[in-house]
Amino acid sequence: MRQDLDITEQLQTIMPTALSGSVSRMVGLVVAANGFPAPLGSVAHIMREASDPVRAEVIGFQDGMTLLYPHDDPIGIRHGNRIKLIRTSRWIRTGDSLLGRVIDTEGRFVDGGPQPLLKDRVPVDRKPPHACTRPNIESPLSTGVRSIDGLLTCGRGQRLGIFAGSGVGKSTLLGMMARYTAADVIVIGLIGERGRELNEFIQQDLGPEGMKKSVVVVATSDEPALSRVRAASTATAIAEYYRDQGKDVLLLMDSITRFAMAQREIGLAAGEPPTSRGYPPSVFTMLPKLVERAGRGPTGSITAFYTVLVEGDDINEPIADAVRGLLDGHVWLSRDLADRGHFPAINILGSISRLAPNLVDRQQTQATYTIRELLSAYRDNEDMIIVGAYRRGSNPKVDAAIDLQDDIAEYLRQAVEEPATFEESRDKLMMLAAGAAAKIAAGTQNAASGQPTGDQLAAARQLQAQQQQAQLQAAAAQ
Repeated sequence: MRQDLDITEQLQTIMPTALSGSVSRMVGLVVAANGFPAPLGSVAHIMREASDPVRAEVIGFQDGMTLLYPHDDPIGIRHGNRIKLIRTSRWIRTGDSLLGRVIDTEGRFVDGGPQPLLKDRVPVDRKPPHACTRPNIESPLSTGVRSIDGLLTCGRGQRLGIFAGSGVGKSTLLGMMARYTAADVIVIGLIGERGRELNEFIQQDLGPEGMKKSVVVVATSDEPALSRVRAASTATAIAEYYRDQGKDVLLLMDSITRFAMAQREIGLAAGEPPTSRGYPPSVFTMLPKLVERAGRGPTGSITAFYTVLVEGDDINEPIADAVRGLLDGHVWLSRDLADRGHFPAINILGSISRLAPNLVDRQQTQATYTIRELLSAYRDNEDMIIVGAYRRGSNPKVDAAIDLQDDIAEYLRQAVEEPATFEESRDKLMMLAAGAAAKIAAGTQNAASGQPTGDQLAAARQLQAQQQQAQLQAAAAQ
């Protein structure tokens, strides 16, 4: 299906005259231009004598001058260089030939492959759909990750965050989703990543299975801040293109924290006042505009996972706190679990999917509550269990949590090369919860009837043997 920019939208953004100006000054990476009244968001070329023009974008106005932020290396720009307006709105070319390819912020192919012909165009910066036009999220989307599908079920069109510190397996988890998800198309935005990690992610985490139905948009950490900010919008625009074709899209963005940090650089350079931890107000304005673009549409859906890199594992730092309030749930990765070799290192008790009860039947919901109850019971009594101070029979739920601890851990662990369907994840969860309910019921019945449990009988026999031994020793001494 061919999709072009709306002609009315194009006419509204076209300026009737050509604009040009000149470089007046440059402070840091911000260029101030004289005689260049271009609108905010316009794209321009800053001419250089010895090399190609520098692509730049209008980011603000100050003291009668227009402020531009370069997309490229600004070396060679001097006072008086001419500035020419290129266009007043941003768009990229799209099409099915994007699948299996790696592109940059401007939609240029950077993977060394052939340059295909793309016939469709879409705007990069679109407004989110109005709240009244959004259909309800009613069906689950399989991510291929057992712990998420079973205990943190995600719906088609839902938006979740993956919160974690560095080095606990965010990229590996995203790669598993891309490999095994039931979505039709995967769009991956790698924002501010180290250059060497791109090929590692594509070849090891994503693999050929995930890559063949994926589009990867990349802006590495060495690229200008504006490229890193625009990469998020480009990835979202491509996801919107496939959603409007009636497809279920999985949007994976790593990471929204680096998107916010890049916008912080731009905002401070433009003269915005810093607020919480140096982030200017524009960061907290752009975050909801970005994430609200994902969701379910009349014909398709965008299910989005945004990774949030928490500084010092502090989940209450400004970006994590702001994003958590914008999303429909969060998945918390635990460094403690990662240190134990438990992958994916998802802390179930610290994670939640707000739509899960509406997406699965009552039996699965109850099974989820049962497993969460056991995990909570074990966590609350872990210190006593480890030192041996806990007495079996004191609490049937704690007893069941101890007995099933290994089984629960086995369910939550999943190797990278191990796929899991939604049905398989559900069936295993139901079996695990049924066993837990049986153990809890048996322990509760024994406690109510006053009958000793097996552990209590063993302890009583041991105490009786010790008493008999002491009597024999006393008799021998006499």
